[in-house]
Amino acid sequence: MTALIIGILLPWTGTILGASCVFFMRGAMPDRLQKTLLGFASGVMVAASVWSLLIPAIETGAQSGYETWNGVLPAAVGFMAGIGFLLLVDALTPHLHLGAAKAEGPHSNLSRTAMLALAVTIHNLPEGMAVGVVFAGNANGLTISSALAVAIGIAIQNIPEGAIISMPMFAAGQSRRRSFLIGALSGAVEPVGAVAILLLASALGTALPYLLAFAAGAMMYVVVEEIIPEASQGTHSNLSTIGFAVGFVLMMVLDVTLG
Repeated sequence: MTALIIGILLPWTGTILGASCVFFMRGAMPDRLQKTLLGFASGVMVAASVWSLLIPAIETGAQSGYETWNGVLPAAVGFMAGIGFLLLVDALTPHLHLGAAKAEGPHSNLSRTAMLALAVTIHNLPEGMAVGVVFAGNANGLTISSALAVAIGIAIQNIPEGAIISMPMFAAGQSRRRSFLIGALSGAVEPVGAVAILLLASALGTALPYLLAFAAGAMMYVVVEEIIPEASQGTHSNLSTIGFAVGFVLMMVLDVTLG
């Protein structure tokens, strides 16, 4: 039980630590550093999607009696459902991405700060879902160490993400305290998402392969739709690619060594 609570809260703790950088840094975050950190975050998320979610989805699918394509079908269906879910949330929620001049989603009278917070919430929800589903898998053959590896990996990549959220807000004129609070609260959806998936998994039982792949699809949507385009804005640089490689390898090593 203790490991479960720690695992659920770890990612949000990473976001809070990252957001606290606004109290120690002056001015805007350097563009080169932001690109590197965005690349790192995307690398962690892609590796977690493959090593910690999709591969276990295929393995547990085969073990659960899904003979079609040796368990690949539940993984494929769940992955596409995760992509579709985030597409729907993206389309129905007014939100504003960092550095963007125009909001996405339906028209709204919300402030830019509120829409930016909604964008970050959409971004963080799949990470909480991923943590919840790997801990749910603990009762179905996935080890607690493997679940903690996912939580640790996401927490590590949430540190730079928290800074990427709070620092631009401060540079745009928000107070340090307000910038920190918005950055920290952006990660509050992660434990909520984790608990929701845990409850859903316990109710559905044999749906675990679908839920694992669903979380993977949702995370991959965020990487392709949001993080990579943000990392590629402005002057071309290979820093985001290097960051991606480091993040991917780190998450892969965590999953293999702790799993």
